[in-house]
Amino acid sequence: MNNNLLEHFVYKTKFTAEFPEIATKFASLTASIMQDGMITAREKELIALGIAVGLRCLPCIHAHARSALSLGATPAAIFETGLIAICMAGEPGNSFINELGRLLDEMTSR
Repeated sequence: MNNNLLEHFVYKTKFTAEFPEIATKFASLTASIMQDGMITAREKELIALGIAVGLRCLPCIHAHARSALSLGATPAAIFETGLIAICMAGEPGNSFINELGRLLDEMTSR
């Protein structure tokens, strides 16, 4: 895990400690949206991952790739989702597909 990502989690922990009500409500909203509905939770995680790559949100890429994998998405499907995102995001999104590839290697080589 890179230093920028670790720093993100340090500040997220501080935010949660300082604003527990906001953090709890946001987590509750996210949990209610990301559960199975007309679209499965796995599909929602893949959609969120594509958005994360397009927005170049490194912590989001990590979170949604891990969630998608845990919900049964294959590494190939996860990577293909990233490829779709770079089509929409253009060259800036292309640099983040490399991070997704590195992350998948890390998560699946155990």
